[in-house]
Amino acid sequence: MKKVIRVFTVIIAAAVSAVMALVCVGDALLPPEIVSYSDGDISFGKIYGVATGESSQVDFRSDVPVSGVAGEIKLFGAVPVKSADVEQLSEKKVAVSGECFGIKLYTDGIIVVGTRDVDTPQGRVNPANAAGIEKGDIIISINGVNMYSAAEVEEAFNSNNGEEYEVKIRRNGNYKTIPLTPVYSPSEGRYKVGVWVRDSTAGIGTMTFYNPENGTLAALGHPITDVDTNEIMPLLNGEAVRATVTKLYQSEEGDAGSICCEFTNDVIGTLTENSEWGIYGKYAGGCDESRLYIVASPQEVERGAAQILCTVDGDGPAFYDVEITRISYNSASGKNLVIRVTDKNLTEKTGGIIQGMSGSPIIQNGKLVGALTHVVVDNPGKGYGVFAEKMVAESEKLK
Repeated sequence: MKKVIRVFTVIIAAAVSAVMALVCVGDALLPPEIVSYSDGDISFGKIYGVATGESSQVDFRSDVPVSGVAGEIKLFGAVPVKSADVEQLSEKKVAVSGECFGIKLYTDGIIVVGTRDVDTPQGRVNPANAAGIEKGDIIISINGVNMYSAAEVEEAFNSNNGEEYEVKIRRNGNYKTIPLTPVYSPSEGRYKVGVWVRDSTAGIGTMTFYNPENGTLAALGHPITDVDTNEIMPLLNGEAVRATVTKLYQSEEGDAGSICCEFTNDVIGTLTENSEWGIYGKYAGGCDESRLYIVASPQEVERGAAQILCTVDGDGPAFYDVEITRISYNSASGKNLVIRVTDKNLTEKTGGIIQGMSGSPIIQNGKLVGALTHVVVDNPGKGYGVFAEKMVAESEKLK
């Protein structure tokens, strides 16, 4: 009898330990805020469910969207894991694209991308650095005159006889006026302040979807950052133009590869937002109803087979097989999903994921679940993705 009791005790202890381990894992990995477009129960991996109030499930029978309902995630419907804020929204449909397009951005203010030393009779000095100007600062005005282009900044700084400037900058959302005194450079025959600036950028990416509810487009799934400062570029305005694929550089270990495109003059949208969830703007094209897909809630995404829609040749967007190998509800922007390319045809064409594919829609179980965002440079057969729900929410913020 004692032996039976000992065995039973060991089994109970193991079961309790397993349950506690699952509770700890759920508490760490599951989100404190839950958005659902579904009319069914909310569950994560079939073992974690969400309960609100005294009910064991969320009531989705009402036609009125529910926002901010206090809920609780439970293990096996019984063991509390963590509190959650539940937001139920009406079903969303967007038209997926997969089209490669050209991006032209103009910054809101002039970005300081670096400072440099100036040769003077007294030696090398750095006036901008000495004045307190830093890489990443946004120049708003010089001597009270607003600056709208890098050329205007350069002209203002080059038209000087050594007198002090009053430079108004924006840094981390705060404004500051900095006195800046240029120094004379005999080698260049004029006064210099030692600052490099940029006011625009261009590149290519993939359009994720067009939202017919508000006429917006969404692309990339990650922000456009300045190549020198690594900061999100403050967007004043921009254009999305059609582009034609001209060449591919295959990815390989240590080299992400890239898509090369030729821009056309066909403007398909204006760009108004550059955020951590991608770039957004007003779409000028038509809506292909055959490309309308229901948007999946994050908890609907599963590990396993999926497809990406992207353009890697002159034939336009095509579907390619991938596998979702990992799902993270609390990860940094752009890395909610880990994607592995399983399509031999795509691997033969590109070597895996390459630059320019960012924004490619990810389709699973007939729904839009996310967008491709980054390539794993050391293993280009793998990449990251962002939840589609994040991008749809961002697109709905646009006026």
